[in-house]
Amino acid sequence: MHDLVIRAGTVVDGTGQPGFTADIAIDDTTITEIGNNLGPGRQELDADGLLVTPGFVDIHTHYDGQVSWDPDITPSVWHGVTTVVMGNCGVGFAPVRPGSEEWLIGLMEGVEDIPGAALAEGIEWEWESFPEYLDAVERKPRTIDVAAQVPHGALRAYVMGERGADHNNHPTGDEIIEMARLAAEGVAAGAVGFTTSRTINHRTKAGEHTPSLTAGASELWAIAEAVGQTGKGVFEMVGDWVDLDAEFDLVAEMARRSGRPLSMTIAVPDTRPDLGHQLLDRITQANAAGIPLRAQVASRPIGVLVGLQSTYHALLSCPGYRQFASLDLPERVARLREPEVRTRLVAELAAQPVHTFNQIDKLFPLGEAPDYEPSPETSIAADAARRGVDPHEALYDTLLARDGTELMYIPVMNYADGDFELTREMLTHPLSVPGLGDAGAHVGFLCDGSMPSFLLSHWGRNRTRGETIPVEQLIKWQCADTAALVGFNDRGTLAAGQKADINLIDFERLSLQAPEMVFDLPAGGRRLIQKASGFVATLVAGQVVQADGELTSTRPGRLVRS
Repeated sequence: MHDLVIRAGTVVDGTGQPGFTADIAIDDTTITEIGNNLGPGRQELDADGLLVTPGFVDIHTHYDGQVSWDPDITPSVWHGVTTVVMGNCGVGFAPVRPGSEEWLIGLMEGVEDIPGAALAEGIEWEWESFPEYLDAVERKPRTIDVAAQVPHGALRAYVMGERGADHNNHPTGDEIIEMARLAAEGVAAGAVGFTTSRTINHRTKAGEHTPSLTAGASELWAIAEAVGQTGKGVFEMVGDWVDLDAEFDLVAEMARRSGRPLSMTIAVPDTRPDLGHQLLDRITQANAAGIPLRAQVASRPIGVLVGLQSTYHALLSCPGYRQFASLDLPERVARLREPEVRTRLVAELAAQPVHTFNQIDKLFPLGEAPDYEPSPETSIAADAARRGVDPHEALYDTLLARDGTELMYIPVMNYADGDFELTREMLTHPLSVPGLGDAGAHVGFLCDGSMPSFLLSHWGRNRTRGETIPVEQLIKWQCADTAALVGFNDRGTLAAGQKADINLIDFERLSLQAPEMVFDLPAGGRRLIQKASGFVATLVAGQVVQADGELTSTRPGRLVRS
């Protein structure tokens, strides 16, 4: 008798092949058989009419602090994710010199918009070295699996002290050797890779550029060679690509010297609409030359959510708003609805220079049924024009909608043409994988940990402004391809011998709920969350951790070491 049998589901196994009807038998933590008439199970799940897929693998998250206090790793577990990889973009909390914890918190708060007070209260700091960090993470029970990467920013601060964040200062030869040694030590101990950032958008809470921004070739290549000598591990990086050829050659050489895969996020600004194609062309050429490069592509535009409770909104730049900014939301909304206050602030909005958060033709009300591929006709500016009202009045009133909880969506990257065609081209490139959801981060202005649910529901069924993509392909991308990129060979597909991380999905019911602001972080910190409907069950290591959107308090998750 099997421990568990999933009966009569439509198995989409992660290989890309068409779905088929079958039972799945699980014993202990492993899939043991897939087929028909497999015999009884001590526990059985009826999957008739449901998709049965591998658990989703999210390779771009920022749970480095949250793993200290949240055993459930929300919101990812709500979206069918059974394995997360953290430590991306060169930020994290190990290694750490005693006394420098506050600086690392400031770096994470600035780069990833995670409240510093929550990090300060929630992290227990049971480590100094990266191997000790892994041990601390491993000791805690959790719902889903987590994996960690060595972050360049923390590594620089550990070896160079304050000089590591000074871009007019450079590491000595001995310091480069030590950084390389510690990066390799972390990977040898089980980190799945090393990450770095070369974008000016990443700054500390104090506004300083992230430490790794100007790291030189000798530093990066020494780290790459040392990690390569371990025979395992991957690299992840994000950059601006201002000098495209020089920057690309710099990071491609890391992959060449190490022989290890390197993935880079692709974020295409409106001002450089060809950047995505240029990067993918170079990645293709590099692979033809034997250099293992990949692209991480977000399944929807890289954007922000703005509202009265979020980190950013248009009224923050209005002098007359400051006297209301600290009021509780109900009292704030009541005051903002007063006619004289409204008149004054609308005038101040109209007088402000154009910036991201008052660019009304690019602001889209998100509402109760989020649309992440909005047409230009649904913008606040277009709606105001149809109704014959002042666009700044329309913006003001939208901020107050739903008792001040309304959110407006601003697609910032990968949306220059006002649709998903560029995203589709990049996602379907054979050297791309879904990434950049940033789950656990930017909690005051986005909640893109829902991207795995979105990938399947929007691209597989809901899209109306262009082609959809076969469900089998989407599952392969989010499961097998992401798992393979970071070296996880025991998951990502449904087959005998694979880890029993499995989703049962009511595909016709799969949908995203509206984002909402909650205050459940340590120290009462806020974060935007977003849940999904349609996940009938999620299994980790053969145990049901979520049933119909409710967590079961079962915690079979573990640290995954390379």
